[in-house]
Amino acid sequence: MRTLHIMDTTIRDAHQSLWATRMQIGDMLPILPKMDKVGYWAIEAWGGATFDTCLRFLDENPWERLRAIKKHCPKTPLAMLVRGQNLVGYHHYSREIVNRFIKASHRNGIDVFRVFDALNDIRNVKDCAEAIAEAGAHFEGAISYTMSPVHTLDSFIEYGMLLKELGANSICIKDMAGMLTPYRTERLVRAFREQIGLPVHVHCHYVGGMAPANYLKAAEAGAAIVDTASAPLAFGNSQPAVEMIVAALKESGYDTGLDLDLLFEIAQYWEGVREREHFKRGVSSLIHMQVYSHQVPGGMMSNLVSQLEIQKASDRLPDVMEEIPRVRAEVGYPPLVTPLSQIVGTQAVLNVLTGKRWSVVSSEMKDYIGGYYGKAPGPLDKEIVKKVLDDATPLDAETPPSSLVTTTYEEVAKEAGELARSEEDVLMWALFPNEARTYLSKHRTSEKTAFLLAEESSNTKEAENVDINQIKELIRVVEESSVGEVTVEEAGIKIVIRAAGQPGEVVAAAAPTAAAAAANPSPAESAAVDEAARPGTWVPVISPMVGTFYAAPAPDAPPFVKVGDEVLAGQSLCIVEAMKLMNEIAAEQMGTIREVCVENALPVEYGTVLFYLEPTLD
Repeated sequence: MRTLHIMDTTIRDAHQSLWATRMQIGDMLPILPKMDKVGYWAIEAWGGATFDTCLRFLDENPWERLRAIKKHCPKTPLAMLVRGQNLVGYHHYSREIVNRFIKASHRNGIDVFRVFDALNDIRNVKDCAEAIAEAGAHFEGAISYTMSPVHTLDSFIEYGMLLKELGANSICIKDMAGMLTPYRTERLVRAFREQIGLPVHVHCHYVGGMAPANYLKAAEAGAAIVDTASAPLAFGNSQPAVEMIVAALKESGYDTGLDLDLLFEIAQYWEGVREREHFKRGVSSLIHMQVYSHQVPGGMMSNLVSQLEIQKASDRLPDVMEEIPRVRAEVGYPPLVTPLSQIVGTQAVLNVLTGKRWSVVSSEMKDYIGGYYGKAPGPLDKEIVKKVLDDATPLDAETPPSSLVTTTYEEVAKEAGELARSEEDVLMWALFPNEARTYLSKHRTSEKTAFLLAEESSNTKEAENVDINQIKELIRVVEESSVGEVTVEEAGIKIVIRAAGQPGEVVAAAAPTAAAAAANPSPAESAAVDEAARPGTWVPVISPMVGTFYAAPAPDAPPFVKVGDEVLAGQSLCIVEAMKLMNEIAAEQMGTIREVCVENALPVEYGTVLFYLEPTLD
């Protein structure tokens, strides 16, 4: 008898795939001690999108989340998903940052590192593998499974051998799109066991419904581990239900030995969370069943739906699903897994929403086509390459992309300054500087908060008369009492100070009062007032999506354009950050910038006028 081991994905991949990674730590902690008793091979608890969504949406420190989970699961190994040289971000980080991040993750509670590269480019895994070995943790090398004219059984085995040479302790077949079928799974597992010789771990998303049968055939072929989730977070874009797999294997030669009654008790808890938070169930629709055509992974599908809702374009999902395979073929058939799933998916969305294919291209797509994410699996469409790169030279195929990233830990620590008080803070800043700055600024002492508040307000004339000592006193009152929120209007500025949920932590925000705002309209408001005064020859440049407007390519860089600049057709004017990507908005025609209508770092809606351009007459 050979037991099939189970890794639980409920608090990482499952809620990323179904609930857009919006589960809070408070929802997890009460049930973790019971999950710790189950006897899982590991609990996947961290990594993937959980790191940045903690900062972006949940106001949580991802490191504190990891430590809390480990404290409540002392017996069960914790696993995380690592995107190779991208770690838990969306672009490459330096060798030093990778090394420090892996070791800090192990120090804070991670035992198993599942490392994949979206392109199956072994160069992007090397630094992680070395750091994991130095930390003494388990290195699970993952193969991003997909189907295309350039992906074959031989190519997967060849990549598996390279992972073994890097020191992998186990091999994971990562079927992120639910593309595997039972007999294909059996062939893969058997070939991996015979030719690579490492324990095989099978990870399938349910999507079109094949995953449970895949796991049965995987067990018969000698797989050691499979991934499941608690029933309320299973099915659809997520993994198969653990209760289903445990019941199916009872009294077989692969019996998991897990207690079904305990698993159902845990499931009842998660069902309560789902109902209370109005989270969705995992279901398979016709569009899910069409995965064997569009190959869209579970997490990518839920994010696409969410992003189209934000763009007020939910009805365009069928069009986007048709566009994704077309874009994927044009850029060399990359596996649709983070970050390539976001890059390809966003390009498909932009092509559909603008009605002009490849007219708006994210900087990340430009980098991918230029070779800065790694080697594309197949040939790229030459016309697309020419259009996107223009005169830029792609990276030499022999040059590892990571070798171009030289940011040091000390450089990041210097940039973060006093806001970063630990190595974990600095690493958070290295991966997500804007989000880390916002989070750390918000969660510091009252004196620091008061001066930050003054600094944020300093661009208004009214701020000159604000009494900072009064602000500090109000913050102290909130800290030391049960008062939940204090609001004060002074010198034309409205200041709100509220408890942040933790002892001694407060949040302060300032904004002009209604009267002050009316007296000092923003550029966008002024633009609306002056609409009638604009010459009829001026052409609006509008935002093709909902997002955040950035006038410059980087915080300390000069803006792309300013009033009076002459621009060429195709020249970048600004960035609109949407769907986690930086999308460059280009001029459609030659002309002169006559007006900049949006302030830097402000949100914009679909159709918002960003600039007015006066075309150059022929």
